[in-house]
Amino acid sequence: MLNKPDKNAERTKRHNRLRNKLSGTSDIPRLNVYRSLNNIYSQIIDDEKGVTLTQANSLEAAIVEKSSGKTKVEVAKLVGEFLAEKALSIGVKSVVFDRGGYVYTGRIKALAEGARNGGLEF
Repeated sequence: MLNKPDKNAERTKRHNRLRNKLSGTSDIPRLNVYRSLNNIYSQIIDDEKGVTLTQANSLEAAIVEKSSGKTKVEVAKLVGEFLAEKALSIGVKSVVFDRGGYVYTGRIKALAEGARNGGLEF
């Protein structure tokens, strides 16, 4: 019998290694990304206080109405732009990007580029 590796457990290990080095502060919070099979979620987190400053995901009404007929990569870019807009409105201009253990390609890269196009610096 073959033993298939648990991809999510391996992703969690990579994420824990990243989290040993990355931390969000009040001045430069952490932009965290979670990718499910159909949706993408992102948060801007202040790790010193342990609070989420703002969040955006592909299930929000503002994004759902714009995303009809688009691919998941294009929707991820919309989520990044929407998150950047929300972050700038609360005064966050610079963040640390936490890719959540995922490879920096596809939807993760599209979300990061959308956030950069929206005005966030990282």
